[in-house]
Amino acid sequence: MKVRVDLDLCESHGVCEGHAPDVFHVGDDDVTVVLLPEPPPELHDAVRTAVSSCPKQAIFVTED
Repeated sequence: MKVRVDLDLCESHGVCEGHAPDVFHVGDDDVTVVLLPEPPPELHDAVRTAVSSCPKQAIFVTED
């Protein structure tokens, strides 16, 4: 799995960080950062939940 955030779509609501804090972080500058662009398998379900919960549909995942 590879994860990326489209920063043109993202409004940094932080929903992704709430579901997968090891993968996403919203900084004080309101920019969402992908901490683990290739998260380990044990985080895949949390990432999928973050993707489906993103209010702006700004998270994209490529499955291996």
